[in-house]
Amino acid sequence: MVLARWIGIAVAVSACAAIADELQPIDEIVVVSTRIEQSVKDVPAAVTVIGKRDIQLGRQQLGLDESLNRVPGLFAQNRYNFAQDLRIAIRGFGARANFGIRGLKIYADGIPATTADGQSGIDDIDLGSLTRIEVTRGPTSSLYGASAGGVISLFSEDGPDEPTIQTGVTLGEDQQRKYQLKAGGQTERLNYMVSVSDLSYDGFRDNSRVESTQLNSKFRFDIDDDSELMIALNLVDSPVADDAGGITSAQAAADPSQAQPRNLSSNAGEKLDQQKLGLVYTRQLQSGAEMVLRNYYVQRDFSAFLPIGSHIPFVSDDGVVEFERFFYGGGLQFSVTRELFGFPHRITTGLDIDIQSDDRQRYLNDAGVKGALSFDQLEEAESYGVFVRDEISLSSDVRLIVGAHYNKVELSVDDRFLSNADQSSRIDFDELSPLLAAVWDLTPKVSAYGSYSTSFETPTFTELASPARNLTVSLGGFNNVSAQDARSHELGLKGGFLEDRLYFDIAVFTMEVKDEITNVANIGDRSFFENADTDRSGLEISAVATPGDNWRLSVAYTYSDFTFDHFATDPAYEGNNLPGLPEHQLFAEVAYSHPSGFYVVGDVLVVGELYANNANSTNNDKSTVANARAGYSTIRGRWTVAASIGVNNLFDESYNSNVRINGFGGRLFEPAPPRNLYMGIIVDYQLR
Repeated sequence: MVLARWIGIAVAVSACAAIADELQPIDEIVVVSTRIEQSVKDVPAAVTVIGKRDIQLGRQQLGLDESLNRVPGLFAQNRYNFAQDLRIAIRGFGARANFGIRGLKIYADGIPATTADGQSGIDDIDLGSLTRIEVTRGPTSSLYGASAGGVISLFSEDGPDEPTIQTGVTLGEDQQRKYQLKAGGQTERLNYMVSVSDLSYDGFRDNSRVESTQLNSKFRFDIDDDSELMIALNLVDSPVADDAGGITSAQAAADPSQAQPRNLSSNAGEKLDQQKLGLVYTRQLQSGAEMVLRNYYVQRDFSAFLPIGSHIPFVSDDGVVEFERFFYGGGLQFSVTRELFGFPHRITTGLDIDIQSDDRQRYLNDAGVKGALSFDQLEEAESYGVFVRDEISLSSDVRLIVGAHYNKVELSVDDRFLSNADQSSRIDFDELSPLLAAVWDLTPKVSAYGSYSTSFETPTFTELASPARNLTVSLGGFNNVSAQDARSHELGLKGGFLEDRLYFDIAVFTMEVKDEITNVANIGDRSFFENADTDRSGLEISAVATPGDNWRLSVAYTYSDFTFDHFATDPAYEGNNLPGLPEHQLFAEVAYSHPSGFYVVGDVLVVGELYANNANSTNNDKSTVANARAGYSTIRGRWTVAASIGVNNLFDESYNSNVRINGFGGRLFEPAPPRNLYMGIIVDYQLR
């Protein structure tokens, strides 16, 4: 009955859009989720595309989830804790992480934001220069290799046709100050965009301050009529990102703004300094073939104070973590269309190499002061992958897609802290990930697809950290966490109708995950993991319509049924729901824009109840959070001025922005801010 009610809501909103009196055409959506440019209708997977208007227009720009919430099948938490980073799950992949992002591949301008061991971070993403996001939901290891339970591709703006300088400022409650300076243009063969931003924000809770300065730039040079070189340079310096920590439900009820006392006494938080350089060379070859060559380098210096120490029984007090990371790699890809055996084939093949080296140390956390060295090891990860994908046109309406990816991942640690014996270790993983799918064009604008796809995921270095089970003194080396393997069956229907005035996307799937990497405990900011088998099934519905001349309606509904099937070490959990994921989620938005430059947008996100631990003994209540924003822009000669104002949590809902799965001592919850206001202004000047 509950499922029927939620589906009824989604269908009703879609129906209202469909029968609107006047609808405006929605542009055809083109994606590169299959490593080649094609219409989203032709992709045998669930894909959502988010444009610049939904990323930047009137946004507070504190977290990527401000725009990602409209994606069905995606659940995001932790916008307000910059020390932990945003936690993103797609169809359950990534839900286990209490910091960072797991199980998903993330790319920024074609350059991986996912390291060779499978951990992703987006603390270097400049929201103010982001123009497009593509989200592919479900296993995609046949194209992207390990840790590809879903793919998020982020794209920076190109420079405008005419040289332009833009400056902007956003002010908000809790001492938010964000300043941005952006310049771009086109000069003969060179297109360029350079953006510099600076953010300071005290946060709603104690000990949640952040300071971050970013430079994001992209240069695209047309070498000749057939080739181009894209260069991306990104720098981030974040000297402060405090961690307020998780608190109990009683503490949250008494004072949701308080920090966990141990986080205060431990000086919990992190700082980082990162530089990234990426190059992508694209060349059009004869007979419509294309070659893409990618190369990148990332240097990251990181340090963090964790809220653990000698005051926590049975856990080592190495609560200060430092590492220097060098991450580099590249790839080569070819695509060509040929006729074989009387059928047109579009074949894409290539290879990827990613190499990571982390020089990691831990020190005692002596009441917020770095103490003696307690851990020292060099961690190295190497990932090698080759793939091939063939799209065969069996007729004008039916296409068969077959593909496979072979991936080998090598992880090793060289233990240099030998007072507790040499814990040096090495472990290798390899997997062949196939894909079989078909797409049927029901009409020129509507298609149906069916697919069998896979996902292969290795544990990261932090998930392999010893010990996994007894939570005694942390040693170097590896524990016995295995790689996980997912098998997914999916059916989908998508496209536009009513003369392209309504776009919809419906997907239903079932999935079996063997040896799922599962969080079993979280102490301080350190998590411990084991393997369990899980079953997943789900329904995802989204629709976008444009009734009237200036209106747009959007809706996205997700139903998730994710349970433990087999849990060798904790059989009592078998049949329980996976923690950290709601069974139901609904997003709806109404946007109005007037030709005069005025716009107003209102949205609501309804998140169902979710469990906070594997035992399903503690839950996080359902929440309904509404937001509104409005603005006005005007053009005066070479000047464009745009002002905006927004209200988050419009009806002052008490809810948690994050739930720390299996948190120690019931310290599970990170309360979100109450109703809060922000405003911004952007000024553009066209130089000629």
